[in-house]
Amino acid sequence: MIEEILKQEIEKCLAELYSATEQSIQFQKTRKDFNGDITLVVFPLLRASKKGPELTAEEIGNYLKEKVTEVAGFNVVKGFLNLEITQEYWYNQFVLAYNTNDYGTVKVDINAPTFLVEYSSPNTNKPLHLGHIRNNLLGYSVAEIIKASGKNMKKVQIINDRGIHICKSMVAWQDFGNGTSPESTGMKGDHFVGKYYVEFDKQYKIEVADLVADGMDKKEAEKEASVFKKAQDVLRSWEAKEPTVIALWEKMNAWVYEGFKTTYERLGVDFDKNYYESDTYLLGKKVIDIGLEKGVFYKKEDGSVWIDLSAEGLDEKIILRSDGTAVYMTQDIGTAVKRHEDFNFSSMAYTVGNEQDYHFKVLFLILDKLGYEWAKSCYHLSYGMVDLPSGKMKSREGTVVDADNLMEEMVSTAKSIAKELGKLEGMSDEDANTLYETVGMGALKYFMLKVDPRKRMLFDPKESIDFNGNTGPFIQYTYARIQSLRRKHIAKIIIPGAVAITSKEQEIIKLLTEFPNMIQEAAANYSPALVANYVYDLVKEYNTYYQNTAVLTAESEALINFRLGLSVKVGEVIQTAMRLLGASVPDRM
Repeated sequence: MIEEILKQEIEKCLAELYSATEQSIQFQKTRKDFNGDITLVVFPLLRASKKGPELTAEEIGNYLKEKVTEVAGFNVVKGFLNLEITQEYWYNQFVLAYNTNDYGTVKVDINAPTFLVEYSSPNTNKPLHLGHIRNNLLGYSVAEIIKASGKNMKKVQIINDRGIHICKSMVAWQDFGNGTSPESTGMKGDHFVGKYYVEFDKQYKIEVADLVADGMDKKEAEKEASVFKKAQDVLRSWEAKEPTVIALWEKMNAWVYEGFKTTYERLGVDFDKNYYESDTYLLGKKVIDIGLEKGVFYKKEDGSVWIDLSAEGLDEKIILRSDGTAVYMTQDIGTAVKRHEDFNFSSMAYTVGNEQDYHFKVLFLILDKLGYEWAKSCYHLSYGMVDLPSGKMKSREGTVVDADNLMEEMVSTAKSIAKELGKLEGMSDEDANTLYETVGMGALKYFMLKVDPRKRMLFDPKESIDFNGNTGPFIQYTYARIQSLRRKHIAKIIIPGAVAITSKEQEIIKLLTEFPNMIQEAAANYSPALVANYVYDLVKEYNTYYQNTAVLTAESEALINFRLGLSVKVGEVIQTAMRLLGASVPDRM
């Protein structure tokens, strides 16, 4: 890479001109309003030169132009040295990239330490919704990017299959289900169970309102409602492993898992291992017993178990209720310990919304206090919530944006727009339906992932599927355009030894050379947004080039081969980048 070449030569320059060693050498991209390909920040070097920034930059620039064949020229703007790199260097970089398979990615060493990424983590009392879509797409993409950076990566999830919320759906089905099932009603399993979670909330509100109308305090009424007491009884029976309750729990969970499977398949995400809260909370209880013996935790008079983190700037946190039942922290402790036993991971990232920031600070601190060295390698991939133009979602009231419905809406919208734009000529119905799916799901994934994960985002389905602008369909269309070029040129592409390249071609090659480092940066920052915005910049640059440059009708065979080869490599990078975002690209569009 040019940075490495320049760094070595600048070190020699500093030693020769100023007798300086071990200086901070900083590069940045050259601003578009100045000539140059890479900029050296001169200010950190002034202590060594003992001269002003302009003179220091001039001296270093003259040295590099004389000594380094890759440097064609330079200009100085205040304390910045803008270096112009030769066309020969950029062309050679293109040839190297063109001849590299899986360009930008690093082959995984399966013997290297494992890097875990957790995402999804659904409850088994309702279907996946819009929030789960951002979680799944973000977690999956981060995992794929980390894998592309060369890490031995595994994807995991924790399924929240126990607790009072699960029991609410069970009670409602018993009271109102009349023995029906997903099969008998034709409903998807997770939708079927979710319906009864909503039914429970409706009944609960009615009972609370009646009790309040009879003169009871609202808080007391919320505890005394008969349907709520039933749910509490079911939870106690479940923890006591009462056979009929366990059988119902297993049956309803199985319905949900079948529904989740369908959603995950369409969303294009997968997992290497599933963990279940119903298992890991028991391990968590055992770890808590060990923590009590070590003095990490303490018991209150009512028998509840706590940890005092006030010395760390936090507060007291309950770890186990007075009746011995687990809280979320209980199972998270158990899950983390179990995962390290299973994978001996070097790092683990939890993909969970930023409303749980405090929870994960506490979890990692507890694990550290328990003596687990690997706790320092746990990371909370905290992301912002998703809003819609219509407002927030509420699961209990049944006002969530269902994941399945949203995916179907995206594909349906893609179909309408494709027909309007006349992009279906000569396509069979099967190919057209595949295209709708590719474009609709690509639009959804790209729009969700182009935003910095830490930011709250507004998801507008109509905006996401626009064929112009910073969208998935815009990028997919460019890829399809490149494949059309390739189909028209039947002969094998033979990259010439050298050709004169234009400034626009040089800009595209520069972008291509950034791809490997960009993947490493995206992996280090857990940010698919870096990949999304990189590929958008590449596509914008290429489209301008395509619209103003003859490719297949260039004036020489050498130029035709070079320009087509450049186009094909751009297409390969688009495909790889979109794959890292979980999205496909169509050959025709």
